[in-house]
Amino acid sequence: MIIEVEDAKAHMNVTSDDDDALIEAKIGAAEAWIGEFIGSALDDAETFPNGCPEPVKEAVRQLTAHLYENREATIVGVTASDIPLGLFDLVAPYRRYVF
Repeated sequence: MIIEVEDAKAHMNVTSDDDDALIEAKIGAAEAWIGEFIGSALDDAETFPNGCPEPVKEAVRQLTAHLYENREATIVGVTASDIPLGLFDLVAPYRRYVF
């Protein structure tokens, strides 16, 4: 993982340890989703020889928080939102296009 559970919890302002396993799973899902979107594993030393860039880490934090706060695809009686718009702006420079 490129970010730790404590990092994600600090971003989300979560102080309890009750959801640590769930948050860890959300981090894994976020990292996998972003890795697929940019076309490279986030821990790939060939793609990121100096380590994963901070904008990508921030995208993982944002997507982890989104997945944690919106655990269902459909919620009745609540306004849900799509993936945070800034997420795409954060990872766009690192996306590999293959034609």
